[in-house]
Amino acid sequence: MDYSPLFISLKVALIATVFTIVFGVLAARFVVRLKRFQGLIDGIFTLPMILPPTVVGFVLLLIFGKNGWIGRMLSLLDVTVVFTWSAAVIASTVVSFPILYRTVRGAFEEVDTDLIHAARTLGLHEAEIFFRIILPNVVPSLIAGTILAFARALGEFGTTIMIAGNIPGRTQTMAVAVYTAVQAGNRELAFHWMIIICAISFSSMFLINLVNNRHRRKSVKRGVL
Repeated sequence: MDYSPLFISLKVALIATVFTIVFGVLAARFVVRLKRFQGLIDGIFTLPMILPPTVVGFVLLLIFGKNGWIGRMLSLLDVTVVFTWSAAVIASTVVSFPILYRTVRGAFEEVDTDLIHAARTLGLHEAEIFFRIILPNVVPSLIAGTILAFARALGEFGTTIMIAGNIPGRTQTMAVAVYTAVQAGNRELAFHWMIIICAISFSSMFLINLVNNRHRRKSVKRGVL
């Protein structure tokens, strides 16, 4: 049996999760500090989570296709994105980004502002405040958001098949492999991939619950002390 969809899915999901963490944290911090147009920017960042995946995929095709504004620039460098594993990474990043962004933004908003004001009075720069005070306080939410984003990226189908296609050994992820197997009438193969996806997704949820429980116990101990 060809396990390339598993390896492609893991590679795509891991790389997409790294991008999601970076862009998600920066976007959440940016929106929290906005004083105007916060609702508008938040809506734009959240849009991929509520749009149909095929619509998101079509938008990405318009952007990264040969006639797209980014696609044209990349073609000058002889770089093609559409129907490559890079396209699968982009698709997974876009659809998983809102999950981490919303999770981390909520955590940022719950950070005690008194701690931030106290740090400023002590002369700490904004970067120091972020990395030494704000970020440590949102670590549990960041971990939970990261795991959820990874699971979402791993199971992405609609957007991926629109921009990356279904090329065995190159862009065929596990979710796409399930679709292909069903279309071919191979229910045994589809069931095999379904079990693997469910096992990984369940493990992700178990990790989230584990992190939340540990954080809750630590919070209770601090309260007692």
